[in-house]
Amino acid sequence: MQVHPIETAAIAAAAATGEGRFNIYASIHKALRSFMADTLLALGRADASDDQEVRDACDRVVELVEFCEHHVAHENQFIHPALQARCPGVCDAVAADHEDHLRHIAHLGDAARALASVPASMRPAALQVLYLALALFVADNFQHMHSEETQHNAALWSTYTDLELLAIHDQLVGSIPPQEMMLVARWMLPSVSAMERTLMVNDMQGKAPPEAVEAVMAVARQHLNDRDWAKLARSVNLPPVPGLVMV
Repeated sequence: MQVHPIETAAIAAAAATGEGRFNIYASIHKALRSFMADTLLALGRADASDDQEVRDACDRVVELVEFCEHHVAHENQFIHPALQARCPGVCDAVAADHEDHLRHIAHLGDAARALASVPASMRPAALQVLYLALALFVADNFQHMHSEETQHNAALWSTYTDLELLAIHDQLVGSIPPQEMMLVARWMLPSVSAMERTLMVNDMQGKAPPEAVEAVMAVARQHLNDRDWAKLARSVNLPPVPGLVMV
């Protein structure tokens, strides 16, 4: 991906253009950034002499790259066709990035799966190689997501209404199987703002079966701190939790 200077004025202008508009990328990209950063940290601090710790770190890398593979597929299937339909060519560069990402994903997944069988004497070096490779992947994806949230959003906002964008979003979400959706919820709910979290749960309450909403709320309770959980519980009319102050 070509490197461009990040200009504060350009970012501010893009944000102003989309003020009050539905942002199809915002929440999932917050989840991805959190998942990537947390996995990179876990890999970097893994103890090469601890077999279980190495396996756990490598399993997390595999889970992350498989999640990224699914994310690429969702964007390719739902968002890129919408962009091409009304803004031909605008997503060509990002589509090429996606091809590169899939190659990196395959390489990282293979390396993480193989690391458990590396001899103990070679494991510190192998962990470091995997860590550096993952760091580059994360860095590239952070730039990639910035392009999508500025250039792609500008194109979407100029050619689609919010109702149309919500329909694309709902089609995408409806295609995600339950197990993957639980992983999305695990990383998205703690990563978004209180307002975004409330809107997400309210949307689910209106569209998803009660058991699906309950499962997502269980994930939220597990991964939110007490303050954030209290805000969410109040905003979606859940009964107060004994001992928690409803802020």
